[in-house]
Amino acid sequence: MERNNRKAWLYLLPALILLGAFLVYPLIDVLIYSFEEGFNFASQTYFGVGLYNYRYVLRDPYFLQALKNTFLLVLITVPVSTALALLISLGLSSIRPLRQLYQTIYFLPYVTNTLAVGLVFMVLFQKTEYTDGLVNLMLSWFGSGPVDFIDGPYWAKLFVLCFYTVWVVLPFKILVLTSALASVNQDYYKAARVDGTSRLRTFTRITLPMISPMIVYLVITGFIGAFKAYSDAVALFGTDLNAAGMNTIVGYVYDMLYGASGGYPSYASAAAILLFLIVLTITCINLMASRRQLQG
Repeated sequence: MERNNRKAWLYLLPALILLGAFLVYPLIDVLIYSFEEGFNFASQTYFGVGLYNYRYVLRDPYFLQALKNTFLLVLITVPVSTALALLISLGLSSIRPLRQLYQTIYFLPYVTNTLAVGLVFMVLFQKTEYTDGLVNLMLSWFGSGPVDFIDGPYWAKLFVLCFYTVWVVLPFKILVLTSALASVNQDYYKAARVDGTSRLRTFTRITLPMISPMIVYLVITGFIGAFKAYSDAVALFGTDLNAAGMNTIVGYVYDMLYGASGGYPSYASAAAILLFLIVLTITCINLMASRRQLQG
């Protein structure tokens, strides 16, 4: 037994070294930076240790705006994208002809470049002096006035960002849920048909419980991915997200390091640690809630 344990640790050693070098060490380093007040990256000096960086970040209006945008993005896109993916997966699982073609079409956005997709969305939604955009043209059919979704009011920009995010994450969720539905034992459905069970009851009593682990996985990874959103906003609103009022927490960290207000690694580290704590807390809550639901 002891010999097997040594072999196991020997096999795990390369992975442990990589995790320690590229995950644990950077996290510890960022944690140290977050407490060093007035850290100068060039001279590697600082004038104190304390919580000033956290106090500054939590009072910074740009960070508070980024925090608001990120939470709204998470609360809107995760449930909407998961529900839509479930509905589309159910539709794909119930059809026979052209199923592979539809699955390929739905998966195409996942392999498309994010910035290229953002450019297409700008063409669809942006209002310019030459054109109101395709979306505004469609709105005019219902008697609605043109709206500048890219440079206009906050709610319009948030709508485009949420719409874009849902469109980007939907293919992966459809792929996972379609595979989960295909793995459900068909004997349960045959027994339900023999008993004359309605489709709604079959879905709530058989399908949902059987694929609930995959739904929990998608919700948790969806929360984590939405909290790390940055490239989606850049693709739509450019690199100056503070001016557009559409920055995210990850964007705030980047700006503090390399943006127009860059050169403040201590503030960036404090914001990164706050993001880590938020994601960790929400992930733990989701895991505990899903565990109770599965056990119940």
